[in-house]
Amino acid sequence: MKITLSRQNDAVHFIAKNEQDTVMHIDGSPEIGGENKGFRPMQMLLAALGGCSSIDVVSILKKQRQVLEAFDIEIDGEREAGKEPSLFQDILVTFKLTGASLDPEKVKKAVVLSMDKYCSVAKTLEKTATIKYLIVLNGVEI
Repeated sequence: MKITLSRQNDAVHFIAKNEQDTVMHIDGSPEIGGENKGFRPMQMLLAALGGCSSIDVVSILKKQRQVLEAFDIEIDGEREAGKEPSLFQDILVTFKLTGASLDPEKVKKAVVLSMDKYCSVAKTLEKTATIKYLIVLNGVEI
């Protein structure tokens, strides 16, 4: 796996590119000279957690023959206050799934398997942060 970063301005705006030439913008906060032209590195970690787990959940639900109509993930991360580096200490992942025929037990199983077994990003982050998750199915927490 290889990622390259190229600086885009005289500040801290970079474009990251993977081996497939897909790009992502990275920037810092205005407090450090950034211009909010991209994700901040710690935001990318949360996005990576959501991306990793969402791919797992969709794959597992497909194998279970569950019909998923909509799927969103919301991730809230709290970092250590007053420390450098400021690591994530608490992360809450909220899975929001919609599907008239989704079996709640199969949805729970898919999320648990992802977060507790398969998601490499979750397994990496749990070494320094407490990760909790909620499942909302058709607007109701299960």
